[in-house]
Amino acid sequence: MTEASQPQIRMRSWLFAPGDSVKKMTKAAEGDADIVLFDLEDAVVESGKTSARAAIAEFLAGKSAEERARLWVRINPLDGEWTADDLAVIMPARPGGIMLPKSRGRGDVEELDRQMTALEVENGIAPGSTPVIALVTETAAAMFTTGDYGGAPRLAAMTWGAEDLADSLGAQSNKDFDGDFAFTYKLARSLCLLGAAAAEVVPVETIDTNFRDLEALRKRAIEVRRQGYRGMLAIHPAQVPVINEAFTPSEEEIAEAREIVELFEADPSAGTIGWKGGMLDRPHLSRARQLLAQVED
Repeated sequence: MTEASQPQIRMRSWLFAPGDSVKKMTKAAEGDADIVLFDLEDAVVESGKTSARAAIAEFLAGKSAEERARLWVRINPLDGEWTADDLAVIMPARPGGIMLPKSRGRGDVEELDRQMTALEVENGIAPGSTPVIALVTETAAAMFTTGDYGGAPRLAAMTWGAEDLADSLGAQSNKDFDGDFAFTYKLARSLCLLGAAAAEVVPVETIDTNFRDLEALRKRAIEVRRQGYRGMLAIHPAQVPVINEAFTPSEEEIAEAREIVELFEADPSAGTIGWKGGMLDRPHLSRARQLLAQVED
């Protein structure tokens, strides 16, 4: 992804706000979410999309470049009829980034890049400077392309979806009898994580629809962070503080990571080092450095 003119921002919490509600967009933008996603897709009915585009563009136009960096827009899917209009109205207002829903593979990101580049040039925006997050598992066919995103233009992050995938499969539910995601949806989560790692972009966990059970959200967020996820989508402002905390390394984790790095720096030729009754090897060093990279410039 081209980084020209794009400020570096954290990507722990991604809060959706419907693009047809200025009140909700304002509340989301004034909150603590790392990134706010103004939604033109699922949250807006067909008859309201024109006015929602205009509302988002006006909202963005009233913000500084620094403020807009965390204000992204979820457009409609490329295989539909509204994408071109979405981009034509939104891009001149210089959003911080674009979410591409129902991505079918790398080709969709490349096509989106072509459309966005033309509009950036037309509006005096540095070409390639507007990043993209792709939703990569919302259809059955898309499950088979999650590993193809390496080097895709603009791509900064990948996330997955369980609700639209269930619809694509004709499933009655995406949960098992215990309330956890069924195997197919856990597979989608794994494929997204693997695809993001292969593409060297940020993996972002999907939404938790039960926004009232914050303790369950906390448990899930901590679990997926342990697996390698670096952020999570949110549908309600109350979820944001929980997500931010869960995806922020603790002081204990940071201190431990620094200790591991220092041990290997003190003995650069060592392949393994004894530590706290066990052994550390180079993968431990790599993970320690990755953790520190999340909190240090």
